Amino acid sequence: MNTPICDFVREYVEKGPLRLHMPGHKGAAFLGCEPLDLTEVGGADSLCAPGGIIRESEKNAAALFGAGDTLYSTEGSSQCIRAMVYLARLAWSSRREGGRPLIIAGRNAHKSFLSAAALLDVDVHWLFPENPDYSLCRCQISPAALEAALRERPRAAGVYLTSPDYLGNQADLLALSAVTDRYSAPLLVDNAHGAYLAFLDPSRHPIALGADLCCDSAHKTLPVLTGGAYLHLSSAAPAAFFTHAREAMALFGSTSPSYLILQSLDLANRYLGDGYAGKLQDAVNTLGAFKARLALKGWGMIDGEPLKLTLDAKSWGYTGGELGACLEAQGIVPEYADPDWLVLMPVPENLPETLERLEAVLSGVERREPLATRPPVLRRTEACLTVRDALLSPKRRVGLEEAGGKILASLAASCPPAVSPAMPGERLGSNALEIYRYYGVDELWVAE
Repeated sequence: MNTPICDFVREYVEKGPLRLHMPGHKGAAFLGCEPLDLTEVGGADSLCAPGGIIRESEKNAAALFGAGDTLYSTEGSSQCIRAMVYLARLAWSSRREGGRPLIIAGRNAHKSFLSAAALLDVDVHWLFPENPDYSLCRCQISPAALEAALRERPRAAGVYLTSPDYLGNQADLLALSAVTDRYSAPLLVDNAHGAYLAFLDPSRHPIALGADLCCDSAHKTLPVLTGGAYLHLSSAAPAAFFTHAREAMALFGSTSPSYLILQSLDLANRYLGDGYAGKLQDAVNTLGAFKARLALKGWGMIDGEPLKLTLDAKSWGYTGGELGACLEAQGIVPEYADPDWLVLMPVPENLPETLERLEAVLSGVERREPLATRPPVLRRTEACLTVRDALLSPKRRVGLEEAGGKILASLAASCPPAVSPAMPGERLGSNALEIYRYYGVDELWVAE
């Protein structure tokens, strides 16, 4: 597969021009990467309105992912999430049905979804988790619960779900998309952690499972620089999404996108098209066998997406933070830890060596009595303000002991995972405060 962006940049560098344009380093190698860092010079195309090498590269990506269209982001999935909400709101507005725009969303939404709802003045109806073992990141939703929500809100602008979540749990998107299709509600999926799912056989990517729009953080699971992401549109998505997708991305993106990130997305196309599916399947098999060995030793794990290793630290007698510290002491740095879980994200490119080292370190962690404590179960809370009004209201920071009865006026308290027990505009009751306390949050912004 060709790499038009990378080819242009290399040719430009080889000509050795006198750079009297941005960026300010002028190609001088202070860090080493500057010669390949460009701006929108002639021939380099423009990410805001591509018609040349960037557009050609995006089409290559769309073909690889089986999408009707794919747009690049150099600002992560956050930009794509805001664009998805914009497109859903725009399509809703075009129907001229009156009232206020509303999106039905899973409770484990990333804070970029909340900021989009605030900026675009969209109301949110929350779907609460049906899983009995509550976790901040997880929100299991059944087709029946989604159908009930859509039946009561048939004019919803769309449905927004997160799959896979930060821990690796995956929603039954095939069944859920069948529900959204019956109600003609666009399905928007935050697939930030699952770009590689398109290359499994069969594909487990949201676009293949019925999503109209989805975002992938390429940099999370593929060999792409941090910030590289995709907005995918299904071939079956409403025509208005195709018409306005670029406008939506430009609305929330910088006019100075990183050409280093664009080149990494471009190169990833060649890599993904050249035997990656086979490498991925080998890695899935190898990691599956590794997980089976750990299970035989007594480790608890989440049976979720195949490239994520999520350990139930308490099954070994540790909190996730304590187990993470044990690994870090041996030079292994996890992705995420909370009181219950430790998340590790291996990749196919170095899997055998990675797992050999990880297994040796885990074998040296002393097993202790399992910890029985689990997070409190999330209860429904009273919504007093819209997300927009809450985030734009005057606010002050208070300790948890002062927060009871007040209205939350901020986004997620920590990142990762950028998910919050309570949502902006909700009154903070004892249940929400107990969950914040469980996750180590001791201060919140509340409306004055």
